[in-house]
Amino acid sequence: MSITSLLPSRLGFGTAPLGNMFRAIPDDEAAATVDAAWDQGIRYFDTAPFYGAGLSEIRLGEALAGRPRDAFVLSTKVGRVILDETEDPAARDLGEKGGLFEHGRPNKMINDYSADATLRSIEDSLRRLRTDRLDIVWVHDVAQDFYGDDWLAAYESARTGAFRVLQRLRDEGVIKAWGLGVNRVEPLELTLDLDEPKPDAFLLAGRYTLLDHDRALQRLLPAAEAQSVDVVVGGPYSSGVLAGGEHFEYQKAPAEVLAKVDRIKALAERYGIPIKAAALQFSLAHPATVAAIPGATRPSRIAEDVAALDADVPAAFWTALREEGLIAENAPVPTA
Repeated sequence: MSITSLLPSRLGFGTAPLGNMFRAIPDDEAAATVDAAWDQGIRYFDTAPFYGAGLSEIRLGEALAGRPRDAFVLSTKVGRVILDETEDPAARDLGEKGGLFEHGRPNKMINDYSADATLRSIEDSLRRLRTDRLDIVWVHDVAQDFYGDDWLAAYESARTGAFRVLQRLRDEGVIKAWGLGVNRVEPLELTLDLDEPKPDAFLLAGRYTLLDHDRALQRLLPAAEAQSVDVVVGGPYSSGVLAGGEHFEYQKAPAEVLAKVDRIKALAERYGIPIKAAALQFSLAHPATVAAIPGATRPSRIAEDVAALDADVPAAFWTALREEGLIAENAPVPTA
């Protein structure tokens, strides 16, 4: 099924920052940010056990506890189980995501895509989120670099475990949709080649942005569109560097990335538009993409995202991006 019927709008809220991503966020600031999203009309919230070892789910559950459950769409992820044991968050081997949640909870996390772990993960998430149901469940990070050459083994475990469980839960009406939530295109391309199990959608983080979109354009997005598999864009600001931050791919942005951002900013200033508007609207212009879920840790950022989605971006700006080689020739752009 298409998840467009589930999503109330094209703008959601990615709650990774609520897990203390990059910095320790006070509880009241986290709650105020969720409240701001609600007040701005956002009704789709995405989270994961990985975000601060359950911290994001706990905070989101607390913030939404007083809201009518039928009034919002909620997604979380499976693939990691949070234990009662503790460890040093800064010492976790998370590959390119190393140190990302060093300010999160110290609970030990284990990677497990088996059927039993999938069911346990969902049960634990329901408890942390203080809800009785999930709308969408994503299989998380099956191609991370910390797997090295073994990522295909992790994928196969997910295919025979989590995929089948989630498809059964969807068919039974326990959840409404399922898919993969990753920041690599390879596992999504593999999944599109499967006859069964068949996902409803993908959550693709960081791979369809102004800074990085060539690979997704080649095969993934055309194939997803042809098979009616919707794509939700995570990280439309490329870990924040397109929104005034200093991170790209979860680490400090290298000089060449900062130089490209400066070129995009210069064009945005020339045409009088916020760079956030360029980034957000570009990610949503492809017919396969149905929503974007930028993250935020301050209430003011939510208002910026809403304004960015509605900003008037002249066609000449997109033409200039193409002429300067800043976006691919075949990348769809918004039309008036």
